[in-house]
Amino acid sequence: MRRALLLPGLLALAAGPGLAGDLVSPPSPEYREECGSCHVAYPPRLLDGAAWARVMAGLADHFGTDASLASATRDRLAAYLAARAAPSRGDASAPPRPDTSRITTSAWFLRKHRDGHDGLHAALWRTPAVGNPANCGACHRAAAEGRYSEHEIQLPVSTGASSR
Repeated sequence: MRRALLLPGLLALAAGPGLAGDLVSPPSPEYREECGSCHVAYPPRLLDGAAWARVMAGLADHFGTDASLASATRDRLAAYLAARAAPSRGDASAPPRPDTSRITTSAWFLRKHRDGHDGLHAALWRTPAVGNPANCGACHRAAAEGRYSEHEIQLPVSTGASSR
């Protein structure tokens, strides 16, 4: 019994400080209300502080949409995201890599969602039930609550892919 409890704990520690908890923690009410009203309120640990700063500075053109916020709200959310962001990788003075602020093009996201991985296939993103890779809730049914467990994934039936 002890071994069964030890492995998940070790995996959480190996993932880095706070990473496992932040991927399963519900977002703050304000973050959920402001950001989660248009898309899933992504776990802050999916981007580093510099990427979140770029996202928050570019809300007037947020991936093609005007997501501007009152300055006080923007500042609170920026502080919330910065405090929970992933550690920075590499030299902060280096120019940003393309799309580092887009979670769905991050190396982590692409590795977890690669074609053929666990029944996924490229056509899944184009189905009406999913629409695009940013629609986390289409497969991660508890995404709105901040839960992305692989044990809770349910692929849409219309894709022809298996569901768990």
